[in-house]
Amino acid sequence: MSLADSDRELVVEELEREPTPAEAALFENLWSEHCAYRSSRPLLSAFDSEGERVVVGPGDDAAVVALPDPETGENSDTYVTLGIESHNHPSYVDPFDGAATGVGGIVRDTLSMGAYPIALADSLYFGSFDREHSKYLLEGVVEGISHYGNCIGVPTVAGSVDFHPDYEGNPLVNVACVGLTDADRLVTAEAQEPGNKLVLVGNATGRDGLGGASFASEDLAEDAETEDRPAVQVGDPYAEKLLIEANEVLVDENLIESARDLGAAGLGGASSELVAKGGLGAHIELDRVHQREPNMNALEILLAESQERMCYEVAPENVDRVREVAERFDLGCSVIGEVTDGNYTCTFEGSEARNASDEPSEERSDSRGRETVVDVDAHFLGEGAPMNDLPAEEPDAPETDLPDVDLEDALETVVSSPSAASKRWIYRQYDHEVGVRTSVGPGDDAAVIAVREADTGVAISSGAAPNWTDAAPYEGARAVALENATNIAATGATPLAAVDCLNGGNPEKPDVYGGFRAIVDGLAEMCETLSTPVVGGNVSLYNDSVAGPIPPTPTLAVVGAKAGYDAPPLSVEPEGELVLVGDRALESDDARLGGSEYLARFSGSDRFPALPEEPAALIETLAAVADDDSTLAVHDVGHGGLAVALAEMVTPDAGLEASIPGDDPAGALFHEQPGRALIQTDDPESVREAFDGVAPVTELGRATDEGRLEIDVGDDRLEVDAATIADWRATIERELD
Repeated sequence: MSLADSDRELVVEELEREPTPAEAALFENLWSEHCAYRSSRPLLSAFDSEGERVVVGPGDDAAVVALPDPETGENSDTYVTLGIESHNHPSYVDPFDGAATGVGGIVRDTLSMGAYPIALADSLYFGSFDREHSKYLLEGVVEGISHYGNCIGVPTVAGSVDFHPDYEGNPLVNVACVGLTDADRLVTAEAQEPGNKLVLVGNATGRDGLGGASFASEDLAEDAETEDRPAVQVGDPYAEKLLIEANEVLVDENLIESARDLGAAGLGGASSELVAKGGLGAHIELDRVHQREPNMNALEILLAESQERMCYEVAPENVDRVREVAERFDLGCSVIGEVTDGNYTCTFEGSEARNASDEPSEERSDSRGRETVVDVDAHFLGEGAPMNDLPAEEPDAPETDLPDVDLEDALETVVSSPSAASKRWIYRQYDHEVGVRTSVGPGDDAAVIAVREADTGVAISSGAAPNWTDAAPYEGARAVALENATNIAATGATPLAAVDCLNGGNPEKPDVYGGFRAIVDGLAEMCETLSTPVVGGNVSLYNDSVAGPIPPTPTLAVVGAKAGYDAPPLSVEPEGELVLVGDRALESDDARLGGSEYLARFSGSDRFPALPEEPAALIETLAAVADDDSTLAVHDVGHGGLAVALAEMVTPDAGLEASIPGDDPAGALFHEQPGRALIQTDDPESVREAFDGVAPVTELGRATDEGRLEIDVGDDRLEVDAATIADWRATIERELD
């Protein structure tokens, strides 16, 4: 990829000269889709990012949200940070390093806010599970995430995994991180004052990851796994752990004025963005950067995406102490320049200077004869990219074409399908207990992390639903937001804020861009309805390959809060009644199967289900009921529908007898309308009263001590024991162990 002719013309007009090769490479990367959001930024104004809990919203390395005081409900001084990133193309080329460095990057985004990382969530999307290449990518990605997260001591507690044939040539790896800080420790990525020093702390700079930002802004070619390997960074989690602890000391001692992690476009991206946000400039001497490879030229030092590095703005009187802290943790430390009130300039002194710039001249040298390889306005570099005005085609609504399938076969097929089956093989590789904060771990509707500093449980849910947004991008995206909020409410928490990772194909294709625009609008609409501000996120486009574009995939990571850390379990106890709340189809006997795993497995199509009329009231009520003493278990009804949710609640020691009303057994069992939950309770009447006027409540049956699932639906009776269910749900484990 190179700087487009139209972009070069704008740069020449601004600079009043031809750019140096280093400048051209900087503009190429920082004006790429990956960094500048040229095709998506015009759409992102749809999101409501403000709210009473929001301390720092979009535009920084991570968002910051105040936790509510559990007694007063007012904002406390304890904050959580929230960020999400994609590492899609790198994870196709090199699954292990691509996924591992995705974790490292989002953790450093957390550090740059003055926060300590306390939890990770990964949302992963692969091609059909019966393809060997999909399994290879899955195994490599999971190994990369688990290795990096386990080594740095940050628990991976939540996420999702889906399989869809359209990810075959381009998997998605979306990783979210939650951090913990407070009002006194908060740092931002906005440079503060001219004269402050810019200090690079962390690993030495090498040549890995060169051109990573521009690589992420192109479709994957057929030979990407070999040809694009140099664009993938290599991670070092042990250095990251040292960086985490060093960052804690620097924050505790108030030594940092501002911070930015080195990610896309390396030092050039981080340092220019840091000063641009403060309306300032910088002078950087590139040969001062500590390096691990010989004879690196200016361009390589500027744009390499070597991992485990932070750029700090430090007051001059604190530089020596920062250096001492770095040395204590065996980290490299370079004072590379300072903040100025002029342009963003980089100079270089070395035998390879001419490989990265024009022939030196009087205008290209500083007062000491060093060659000036970059001299641009930082704001123009970061914000000057023109936005794309792309044509969009509205997605077609699916027609109804339903398969005729035996219910017993359908039950086994859907419960055992890789997307609906147990993800235990994946999350058992993650250390989700490290840090001793995990109250509810992976495998439940949402994780719960204990923030003892505020006597608050932070619930975390993350995921998308490609079948939904493939069938109906707008309604499917609304459903993704509601589904994540329902997961949060099932723990007894209420949503606080969300970040999104908006994944799409090549936006230059009108049908692809139309679907992408629809998921943005749908996600924004439902999040606003739920009073859940979208406080940050990431956009990843050009997820297109020789296999075609991916489905529009809006991953949403949501955090919620509750007093205390306990939550009702997902599994039933051998007593109590079972009720279903929020199922509109059972009321009207009009179950729409669009976007369901049932249709994905049996080749059909249908309209997408109608969503609840009062979603905000439903979420608020569900959270309150989940926290009630009479509630024994709560489980969101999502992927795979009611059939899968019922099967997941059964254990060897406790079963369910359920009777489902209606004349459409397949629709009742397998439609996937979000905003539904199964509640096991000692007091079904109180549940009915709580949801009166909010959502329908259907009494389905009762729990037993027999470890069996028995369902009466229409004229059919389905019976299966817990051992058989466990065997069905072990699809991934059975194939990969």
